[in-house]
Parts: sequence; structure tokens; C-alpha cells
Amino acid sequence: MHARRRSHAALLLAGLLLAGCGGDSSEEGFGDEASAAADQGTVTIAGQDFTGGQVMTQLYAKLLESEGFTAKVKLVSTRDLYMPELQSGRVQVVPEYLAGITDFLNTEANGANAKPVSTSDVDGTLSALEPLAEEAGITMLQPSQASDQNAFFVTTDRAEEEGLVTLSDLAATGEPVTLAAPGDCKGRDDCEKGLTEVYGLDIAEIVPLGYGTTQTKEAVRDGEADLGQTGTTDGSLEELDLVLLEDDKGIQPAQNLTPAVNSEWFAEHNEVEEVLNDFSAQFTTEDLAALSLEVDVERADPAEVAEEYLTEKGLI
Repeated sequence: MHARRRSHAALLLAGLLLAGCGGDSSEEGFGDEASAAADQGTVTIAGQDFTGGQVMTQLYAKLLESEGFTAKVKLVSTRDLYMPELQSGRVQVVPEYLAGITDFLNTEANGANAKPVSTSDVDGTLSALEPLAEEAGITMLQPSQASDQNAFFVTTDRAEEEGLVTLSDLAATGEPVTLAAPGDCKGRDDCEKGLTEVYGLDIAEIVPLGYGTTQTKEAVRDGEADLGQTGTTDGSLEELDLVLLEDDKGIQPAQNLTPAVNSEWFAEHNEVEEVLNDFSAQFTTEDLAALSLEVDVERADPAEVAEEYLTEKGLI
């Protein structure tokens, strides 16, 4: 998920304003927390503030707490807010989406117009990512089986009335589309650019309400937006009378959940590799969907859901 670089000051302010709720998260900025990490053995885990991100950061937090770390969770709206902090070491660990971080770092290294190097192939995408990550001071660990790709939804009523099953079906209507999505959707191959250039959709407006957020879903339900963006593991859609449209032309690359670790920190704490890789080897898309469903529909606390899952699996 690409976005413009921001100044360090702006990033610190954004961290203050947009920090999400984690098991032990505080209201301090990234910089303050980094000092605590260095002095007190704290590990800061960052991610994006939607259900899948909330679940994944808490899973990593509980795993690292089991290794004796004091885990802090920071949730923000888009990748460009936490990535400089991961590169600098103010954030130490991030549950990343394989293609998302690959194309972000490729753009950072080669310019905004760089051709995406991610594909639907996990091994090929990881091979393209590793030199980019090394240059950025990031170590990538083992991708999990779990994958959460971007996806787009409409109301169930509209899908049934107009016979919409795929994104191509929506494009065939020829109607202008208002899209509720993150602000960084514009120009991305897996979002606005792919929808317009591959599918031929007429995106009249992008309403920046976030990825899979309650606001995005409400906008589609209320008719303020025609199409909304979320992930393929979003378990709340059926209850909200929303339905995913199939990505029949394949604009979504491999998005396996993969631990991204600050390389300098990892050199001093490489014991985390085994615990995170053991988790990745077991964690499936079905697991992520089930945990996300508990949070979205049953209103369960992400930290409690994560701890219960890891305990049942014998991972903590």
C-alpha cells in the first residue's frame, strides 16, 4: 500500500493522533516509546488499524510477551506512517502483507512510477522483496500460510438486483463509482489504478474512510458510496448485508502475512525468529478469518482472542 513520504515531525504527530488500542499500548509517540524499548526491553509492534491488523499485532504481542518482552502495540491508518519508524528502529516488529511491503519498498527505492515487482507467487515475491528489505534495514521472516488480500464489496441487495458477482460485472454497468477506501488507494495497482485500467471502472470519487472500517461499510450501506474496500477475511460482511465481488481479473498479488523486523534490533534479539516462524508455519487464512469474525461480529477484544488462540495451539 503505497503513499507519499512524510516528514519525521508529521509522522510523530500522526503516531500521537492515530495510535490504536493494543493490549499495553500507550498514548505516547513513537519516539518516546523507542527510548523505553531500549532501556526496558520493550518491543513496539505496529500495524494498520483494521480488524486483521488488530488481530495480527496482538498475536505477535502475545508471542513476544511469552519470550519475556514487554509488548507495546501501535495501530495507524496506513503503511507510510509506520514504515519509517520500522526502518529507524523506533518500531521493531510489524505483521506485514507480503506484496504490500514489497511494492512499497520498491516504490521507495525506485520512484513512484516503478513497475510493481510483486506477483501472485509467494516465493517469487519474497525473492524480489529481500534485497529491497535489506537495503531498508528490515529483515523478513517466514511468510505464513494466512493470506488477506484486498477486496471490494457492494450491498447484497444491489448484487442480487443487478446480478453482480465479479468486478467485471460492476464495470459492465458503465455507471460512475464512488469508492470508500484508504486515502492511499489512488494510483495503486491493487486499488484505484487496477480498478480503472484493468477493469475499466469509472471511479468518480474516492472517499477516504479507511480499509475495512465501520465508516467504510456504513457508507456503502447508506448509499454514500457504491463500492467499499476491505480484506478477503472480513467476517462481518454477511451480517451487514454486504458481499464481496470476485477479483476475476486478478489485480491482487500475494498478501501472505509475514513478520518484518528491524534488522539492527533483530541482530540483538534473533531468538524471536523461532517463535514467529513457528507461528507462521501454523497460521492459516481460515484461522485469521475466524479470529477476525470474533472481533467484528462478537465484539471480542483482539488481545483476548489472540491469547486464547495461541494458548489452544500450544504456542504460548
